[in-house]
Amino acid sequence: MEPLIGMGVLALMGAAATVAGASEDLESDVGSQSNPNSQVQLAPQMMYPHRIYNKAISGEPPSNALMCAIGGAVTSVLMTAFSMSILFAISIGALVAAVVHGSYCVTAYMGRTASQKRYKQPIYLDIIRSHVPVMIGYSFITTFCIIAIAYMMTAILDHPFPLTLLAFIWGITIGAIGSSTGDVHYGAEREFQNVEFGSGLNAANSGNIVRRAESGLRNGIDNSWFCAKFGGPVTGIAFGMTVFLSGWVTTVFDASISTAVGWMSVVAGVGIILLLILWNRRIEVSARNAYGPYKEEDDEEVAA
Repeated sequence: MEPLIGMGVLALMGAAATVAGASEDLESDVGSQSNPNSQVQLAPQMMYPHRIYNKAISGEPPSNALMCAIGGAVTSVLMTAFSMSILFAISIGALVAAVVHGSYCVTAYMGRTASQKRYKQPIYLDIIRSHVPVMIGYSFITTFCIIAIAYMMTAILDHPFPLTLLAFIWGITIGAIGSSTGDVHYGAEREFQNVEFGSGLNAANSGNIVRRAESGLRNGIDNSWFCAKFGGPVTGIAFGMTVFLSGWVTTVFDASISTAVGWMSVVAGVGIILLLILWNRRIEVSARNAYGPYKEEDDEEVAA
């Protein structure tokens, strides 16, 4: 394959991955299926009932892997058995996966909330009606983009793995990135925005999440609105960079040409990782300087 064609396909894959990453993170914020969901679960037990949707019956990686694998399997069947065009096949596959995901959203929320009856946590039916369609919409966008990436890898880049397996792998990847990247901003900045920056979560504050929004009681839609400003785009950029850069090193340094060129791709990959580590360190230091010392440092000063 011509390098320019390969780079063009990688650019399309990176763009689709950016959209998928943002929609995946926002979907998890609507349903509180993320790292801070433990505090949402704990809140009723600490006598803090809330109206935040909580459906984290599993982690984001297995949840998204199942969702994308279902969409990829349906797409493959429609293309091979029914000779359907790729656009319609991906659309129907993503729709089926989104509906299945929506059913899990309902059962997970109702099952988990029902188990908290002893703590006086109500099941809000209006929250189900308002949140589930949003989560289905986000999951459709995520699955559509992931299947499109998998299709481009198999049909254009001649990847040896089948489409469904690639969708499964990218589903795990996007779930892991969404859980580790975007949800940090959801948990630290939204649920505990009344706590000093960098102070961590004191045991006495466990479950004491912020339950009031700008107007009325807070719910998952408020979290999504907040995360659309930063957490969602950051997750999209992280996943987009992962997809693009992981393909870039093997496209520019094609291992099939020679062993030496293959080792150059390894060196380029290690170099990119080192640059990102140094960049991340500079961002962390800049944040510390801009927002003041962390709480632990303040405690040390008081003790001294």
